[in-house]
Amino acid sequence: MILMKDIIREGHPTLRLKAKEVDFPLSNEDRQLCDNLLEYVVNSQDDELCEKYGLRSGIGLAAPQTNASKRIFALHIPDGENLLENFIAINPKIISHSVEKTYIETGEGCLSVDREVPGYVPRYARITVKAFDKEGNVIKKRLKGLPAIAFQHELDHLNGIMFYDHIDESSPYKEIPGATAFDRE
Repeated sequence: MILMKDIIREGHPTLRLKAKEVDFPLSNEDRQLCDNLLEYVVNSQDDELCEKYGLRSGIGLAAPQTNASKRIFALHIPDGENLLENFIAINPKIISHSVEKTYIETGEGCLSVDREVPGYVPRYARITVKAFDKEGNVIKKRLKGLPAIAFQHELDHLNGIMFYDHIDESSPYKEIPGATAFDRE
């Protein structure tokens, strides 16, 4: 089980590396990594488990955040009683995207960043993605809203990019041309 002590923080060199593609069939170690990443994001949305284990809530976790420079991440995105997305992405890619951009009005956060970073993070509003599951089957999805934003955030981790790299430091809340705000509430 991954705990907060296992998640590396900004400044750690692994977070700035381009992660390596994963070979199939997956090794037992990579299978366990996949399970652990998904287990963390699921557990982190349970108030009792958060309190018991000192977890911070998150909807996504990438392998590099656990100091494993591999192209793997997990997303678990609930929407009230419904589940918007719940999957492991191995060797993920964006194969097409909208011209329209979006951003979360309240900004983005990250389990590897222990501070508030104000500002808008421009993201594609809609994306079509391709990845592999643990068995090597192709996953192809069309995402919009929070799942699209979260996918791009986690994909950035695989490329050594932190969310705040996208924020205009001189004007963090500068209007993003052609973008529509996404309200998480």
